[in-house]
Amino acid sequence: MALIETHSLPVPAEAGRGNALVSEIKGFWKRFFATAFNPYRPELHYMRGPGPAWRAKHGMDAPIRLKPR
Repeated sequence: MALIETHSLPVPAEAGRGNALVSEIKGFWKRFFATAFNPYRPELHYMRGPGPAWRAKHGMDAPIRLKPR
């Protein structure tokens, strides 16, 4: 799950407050959608053990050693 943080910058007195508020809201939604709909999912690429190439080379009943001795 992604965490989205917002930071407010001080607005100069002569700047319009309405424009700054709209800009801040647009910035929040832009960051939200960029984070929420990011197609990269690292948990889908996590290897959980020997794959099909290893099994083809060593056979299905070969013992699996996680650390070399």
